[in-house]
Amino acid sequence: MTDVRYWSFHPNHRTTLSHFFTKSPWNEEKRLEKLQEWILRQIERLAKRTNQPLFLSMDDPICQKTRPSSRAAHAIQGCDWHFSHSDHQWVWGHSLVWLMVHTFSQAFPFAFRLYDKTAGRSKIDLAIEMLSSLKGKRAQPVYVLVDSWYPSQALIEACLKQGFHVIAMLKTNRILYPKGIAIQAKEFARYIEPNDTRLVTVGNERYRVYRYEGAIHGLDDAVMRLAWKADEPMTPDYLHVA
Repeated sequence: MTDVRYWSFHPNHRTTLSHFFTKSPWNEEKRLEKLQEWILRQIERLAKRTNQPLFLSMDDPICQKTRPSSRAAHAIQGCDWHFSHSDHQWVWGHSLVWLMVHTFSQAFPFAFRLYDKTAGRSKIDLAIEMLSSLKGKRAQPVYVLVDSWYPSQALIEACLKQGFHVIAMLKTNRILYPKGIAIQAKEFARYIEPNDTRLVTVGNERYRVYRYEGAIHGLDDAVMRLAWKADEPMTPDYLHVA
């Protein structure tokens, strides 16, 4: 707030500005809607000028907090225990589901939702809700980028309904149906030989990549890449699926 007052050249004390922001009546939904419209205009103009697709990135970071004492009169509202994949343990804090809109060169935070375990709504539900706010046809192709927790049937169908493409990491236990036979990706990978793959270079890394096209659990037609680093064994332990 001190910085906002400084750069606004407001002559009064910063508490006056703080009072204005905290006490004045705000139509938050309307302000967010106008902000999102401005963001989409900016990003679509850039994408059209540079002939780039639009990307929608989704994630669920944890804003970690200090665990309150059992004698604390007022714990931080909305905090709970959440599993942190970066820390490999349960941490105390807020879990947010957020959506970024970007091209290759510029990105904007578009929307976020606080995940509350007691509210009865999953992270998938919150993600679909945010994606539904992107209404209307886009001139450029749109790709939704998510990690292995999000590519459920419900989210994929919601994206396809709006004409969005989905690029996602998948868990290695995802069920595939090669020739109609149900098998986990990590088990299917045991039958892939080095000669069945292609060497692909990404940056300074080289990968052995196998292309699978067909049915997977929750989707009748999908294209998947099963990949290993070229200098690592082609075993399920080193497998990446997308």
